[in-house]
Amino acid sequence: MSGNKLRLMILTHGSHKAAAIIEGILALPCAEIAAIFIETATTRRYRLWEKIRRALRYDGLGGTLKKYLRKLLKLSRTGALKDASPSPASHERIRDLAAECGIPLHFVENYHLPEALALMRQADADLGVVLGTNILKESVFSIPRRGCINTHQGLAPYYRGGPPVFWELFNDESEVGLTVHFVAAKVDTGDIIAQETMPLIYDASYGLDYESFLADYRAKLSDRAAVLVPQAIQMLAEGTAQLRPQNIALGKRYRLPIKKEKDELRRRLRQRLNQKKAATNREVGVSNG
Repeated sequence: MSGNKLRLMILTHGSHKAAAIIEGILALPCAEIAAIFIETATTRRYRLWEKIRRALRYDGLGGTLKKYLRKLLKLSRTGALKDASPSPASHERIRDLAAECGIPLHFVENYHLPEALALMRQADADLGVVLGTNILKESVFSIPRRGCINTHQGLAPYYRGGPPVFWELFNDESEVGLTVHFVAAKVDTGDIIAQETMPLIYDASYGLDYESFLADYRAKLSDRAAVLVPQAIQMLAEGTAQLRPQNIALGKRYRLPIKKEKDELRRRLRQRLNQKKAATNREVGVSNG
């Protein structure tokens, strides 16, 4: 620690959500950011036939045709298909924060490359803070003296992996968790530092467009993360954090839903919405009677 401050290194893909959390961290008197690392290779590259096979598995034939039709229309308008990775504009806010505070900012292709590992070691950090990255290997998350912490949109250990909120909605849960935990070899299994829950009530105005509901709900979780992560760092810096080991036997690691599971969620939502509508109609009938 430098001057009794916890030295941090930030690992991120550079989203605006990450920038909001960084702003909260910068306000902490008990911590300082030694360096920020932005990984530029954010998604795995697949061959065309692999992309089509994955699209059919996760989106079905209709969804795949729509997806590639949109790409063809975009190609006809622009003359080229653009890379889906984050644009430089998404990094501007973090660039500005780093410049204003004199924080070294490094762009690396992949965190696990030798040159990236060397830069991270040079940061001489006490703690790493992961703000939206691909899965990290131990060669990365073990570099800081106290390891790395991560924010997970889910109530660990019951809901690990993702995508966040989808499976809670699928299982008709009444709440969704937000967890700050240490990074471990298995996904979302490290000791819990801070955790809270938010009520999960599906808004009928979305109808069966659950994707829009999920996007809006996840944005609310990100807003809470901007508060919870600095709180967790402060507790670690002050020595007041009460770590809770996870019993992973209590839950499971979820993965991307396939087309069949997405269709099943729509069926369940339709059933719940119909039940809610029927109950409302009964209540109106009783009051009128």
